Amino acid sequence: MKRKMLSLLLAAGFGLALANATHAQSTKPVINPPPTTKDWNNLAKLPDWSGVWNPKISDQDKQAKTNMPPWTPAANELIQYQLAEEKAGRPPPLFVNCLPESMPAWMLVTHNAMEVLFTPGRVTLLGESDGNRLRRIYTDGRPHPEDPDPTFHGHSIGKWEGDTLVVDTVGVVPQAYIAISEAAGVPNNGDMHIIERIHLVGKNELHDDLEIIAPNVLTKPWKTTRIYFRQRARQYDIVEGVCLEGSFAPGKDKRGNDIFVPVEYDVGGNRIPPQ
Repeated sequence: MKRKMLSLLLAAGFGLALANATHAQSTKPVINPPPTTKDWNNLAKLPDWSGVWNPKISDQDKQAKTNMPPWTPAANELIQYQLAEEKAGRPPPLFVNCLPESMPAWMLVTHNAMEVLFTPGRVTLLGESDGNRLRRIYTDGRPHPEDPDPTFHGHSIGKWEGDTLVVDTVGVVPQAYIAISEAAGVPNNGDMHIIERIHLVGKNELHDDLEIIAPNVLTKPWKTTRIYFRQRARQYDIVEGVCLEGSFAPGKDKRGNDIFVPVEYDVGGNRIPPQ
């Protein structure tokens, strides 16, 4: 009897050890391999997206009038209110709190320039005006996480189809706007999925063909295109800009060190000059 009990305990222990080993193997971290010379050389085969890309704002304005998203009734009610306020000279302050514009509003309505960087396994979009304006598009074949943590720009994976970068984005925070202007937009409210096809049209024009699926605020997927034009003159190089810097003023501490002092405002919301 004792031998039988001992055998059962040993078998149970072996099974537990095997299960733990299997679990350890299944949760083994995925290592990003260092890029090879071939990886770097392959970048030369990609289209030339160097330079600074500025959005075509006149086309953004045109799209806002001619290609309205298929809003749900509740979303359309909010948009019509915002458009009326904008027309009356009281534009709603959607993007004045120093939070990132987020996806898809960055690509839809930004007035700021961006750069596109190619490195092995990734395309990086760097936006002007704030250090938070950055997108990482993974092109190394990885899938989306099963349950991605929501972020302002979401989790993006891409692949090249000829000279077109096809990007799939999920995991965007529900507060991120689907915007038609800097003063009119609706929070996506979760479960949004964005598909982009980014490609050159001519030598100095970049198109982003977007399809936005947002079942909580759109009655069907919305397709639209945004246009960017290239600047190569050095005077247009992107320089540092920090949104929150406007909320601080240069000052001195009691030891004479240079510091930033929070700006104070009066009851009317006007800045009080630093003493």
